[in-house]
Amino acid sequence: MGYFKTAILMAAMTALFMGLGYLLGGTGGALIALVVAAGMNAVTWWNSDKMVLRMHNAQPVGPRDGSGLHEMVADLARNAGLPTPAVYLIQTEQPNAFATGRNPNNAAVAVTAGLLRSLSREELAGVIAHELAHIRNHDTAIMTVTATFAGAISMLANFALFFGGSRERLGLVGTLAMMILAPLAAGLVQMAISRTREYAADKAGAEICGHPLWLAAALEQIQRGASRIDNEAAERNPATAHMFIINPLHAHKRDALFATHPATENRVAALRQLAAEMGQGASTPRRTAPRPQPAPAARPASPSNVPRSGRRRATPDRDEGPWG
Repeated sequence: MGYFKTAILMAAMTALFMGLGYLLGGTGGALIALVVAAGMNAVTWWNSDKMVLRMHNAQPVGPRDGSGLHEMVADLARNAGLPTPAVYLIQTEQPNAFATGRNPNNAAVAVTAGLLRSLSREELAGVIAHELAHIRNHDTAIMTVTATFAGAISMLANFALFFGGSRERLGLVGTLAMMILAPLAAGLVQMAISRTREYAADKAGAEICGHPLWLAAALEQIQRGASRIDNEAAERNPATAHMFIINPLHAHKRDALFATHPATENRVAALRQLAAEMGQGASTPRRTAPRPQPAPAARPASPSNVPRSGRRRATPDRDEGPWG
């Protein structure tokens, strides 16, 4: 159902874009709008991952950095049937993570230092699995395309007053209404697609790590941290908010109508239901031995400063999960 709903929403976004182009310039306007959108999508398709990582000052984490993060990502990627994506660390105290890249062969997973500090190893595995699910489901590409369409629709709406065709078809009042309503509708469709893909990634991520409750507990932890800790880079670049596992924006209140993510409690409830269907108990991941703390902020950010990923599990659970 998730893919069907996404297809319907993508079709609605395309129809809105083409309809706006037709209102602005008739058939010729629709074709010109299509060409412009294709060019914008081509640029973002090839460069969106680099741009987003640069916006958040993400630093690469290599397989020999000693943190164990790259190893965990590689193990879970093998379980998901994916090539190992590039791994990045973002030096912010807010716990969060995102995936980016145009396809599984050109993908990256970025986690924050706050995420490594606050989650257990099991919870961290759930988060990584969720991001790998986004990559496997090609959600990163879908969201790049929808974000570009939304931007193109806003651009065309701003052009509306400069084209006589739209005024002839709609009149001045209709043109002004189109300038306001078209970007609004595009934004709502974009947010609906984002929320749909989050549910799908939660389910697939739980299957990748094998334990829905690990991800459920992680979502609750991240929500608590994200609601009280600022993510300055995300606040400066709110267009990237939909990429994170939990909405990183809270410094400026936003209407729930434009929420980029489903309610965390609804996601947790769905994961607990999935765990029950898999015959797993309702207990949450144990919080065992504490993980080493991140390096002091005064030290320069580098992969060698990444804290060891997650708390170590107790020996009896050693064979649980694909990354153990």
